[in-house]
Amino acid sequence: MEKNKIHKMTLLALMIALDVVLSPLMRIEGMAPMSSVMNIIAGVLLGPVYGTVMALVCGVIRMTLLGIPPLALTGAVFGALLAGVFYRLGKKLIWSMVGEIIGTGVIGSLLSYPVMVWFTGSQNELYWLIYTPRFVGATLIGSAIAFVVLVKLQETPIFKRWQGLFSNERMFG
Repeated sequence: MEKNKIHKMTLLALMIALDVVLSPLMRIEGMAPMSSVMNIIAGVLLGPVYGTVMALVCGVIRMTLLGIPPLALTGAVFGALLAGVFYRLGKKLIWSMVGEIIGTGVIGSLLSYPVMVWFTGSQNELYWLIYTPRFVGATLIGSAIAFVVLVKLQETPIFKRWQGLFSNERMFG
């Protein structure tokens, strides 16, 4: 049992490192499709709790080290949570992608408006749906990339073994 916890924490740390490194490298102005890729992979592999922790830690790291605004949190956390929940409920990759699109593309984009109004102190340049097209675009690009990566990963024995570590977890615990 203790060995499994070490494996889980190691995989979580690896996913955090990959997300922190890949998200800024493969960034389109105003869009972070690699964050969506990592959220979907985390949702399928780690589940909703660990996936959300990954997105939260990555957002905080990107905000502190790279000067990214709080969009790093509002955009990623809900997508990671719903990617994991939808995958657990539907047991198909497409459900994780739908969870990411709803969580990041819709919920995250809409919650970004009040957060950025608070962060910048200005409502003049912002309107409610300013982030939605970019966030949805990033999640669609990220979903396509995640699909290709996960189809290949699911063919490997090590991926199946690692996924098995998290499959016996309760939904939120």
